[in-house]
Amino acid sequence: MRPDINPNSEKKISFIQSQLTAFDTEAVLILDLKNIRYLTGFTGSDGALFIGQQFALLMVDGRYVTQAGRESQGLDIYEYRDKTTGILTVIKDKNIKNVGFEPVSMSADIYLKIIDGANDIFLTPLMDLLNSMRAIKSEDEINLIKKAIDISAEALKSVEPILRPGISEMDIALELEYKMRRNGSEQVSFPTIAASGINSALPHASPGRRKLKDGDALVIDYGATYRGYHSDETWTCFIGHADDKQKEVYDIVKKAHDRALGELRSGINAKDVDAIARSYIADSGFDGFFPHGTGHGVGLDVHETPRIAVTSDTVLKAGMVVTIEPGIYIPDLWGIRIEDMALIKEDSCEILTKTPKNLRVFV
Repeated sequence: MRPDINPNSEKKISFIQSQLTAFDTEAVLILDLKNIRYLTGFTGSDGALFIGQQFALLMVDGRYVTQAGRESQGLDIYEYRDKTTGILTVIKDKNIKNVGFEPVSMSADIYLKIIDGANDIFLTPLMDLLNSMRAIKSEDEINLIKKAIDISAEALKSVEPILRPGISEMDIALELEYKMRRNGSEQVSFPTIAASGINSALPHASPGRRKLKDGDALVIDYGATYRGYHSDETWTCFIGHADDKQKEVYDIVKKAHDRALGELRSGINAKDVDAIARSYIADSGFDGFFPHGTGHGVGLDVHETPRIAVTSDTVLKAGMVVTIEPGIYIPDLWGIRIEDMALIKEDSCEILTKTPKNLRVFV
């Protein structure tokens, strides 16, 4: 079996089948391509997965029949010319009356065509069909994430020599993305952030033509993708020099980051981890300057379950891979964010990212 074929497809699909009674459905229709890849190994850009008690059909058009057979060994492949027509054909052939679906990934067009095309069909939205499954990473998944991390870390290290006054944010982002692709990244995890000076006070700034200046904070948020799995890391440095205020705020963010990481373990509530970082920043005099969550899960999507945020009731479990990324953003001045990825273990965590987060200045 090729290494990019999911070796646990049969086990995962069997689990979905075992849950159909609990879902109160006869079958489930999966249209989210990341979920299809997770369950089958199929990497194509279009398709559907139909799972019932006694069947599992990977549905693709003619472009992907050979690919689906290679990547999803042991799974029945159903070829369609029109996706919705194919879905309706399966529903009718198997006399299915109740189908569960992922509401986030089903378009209104497909939903209405199924309703109109199948008599007495009942479609049941399943809000959390696979999020909980995907949150716990297998050893194989963790190894793929680690490889993505290695690729991105090496790329960042290789661009350090160009971090000098006069280079533009865009040039930094392009060079970093080029290095990640050269190192083996299939694509970048998300549009790279390289934000300097006043732009660094914007948590999701887009790199522009602004050139680095002496005294700038530079926030780089970047990630690679390896066999579908993502990395996500944020690194803040300073150009020319860091003044006393920048050093003070960097130290606060770093301590909030370290304290949250220090409490990561199986059994802790995600919102309690968020509170550890958030309260330290607030108690240090920067209440209201940390506008986003402390972290999130990472895997086939760069943002997955769990969310580590004020409103999250998720209890963290061993096997989850999450980010910890507190920040302080002072409008029209500068911002600082520090982010690492960690693997949740029973009594602690393993920090997966390797780039040191000590304060650094480039001159």
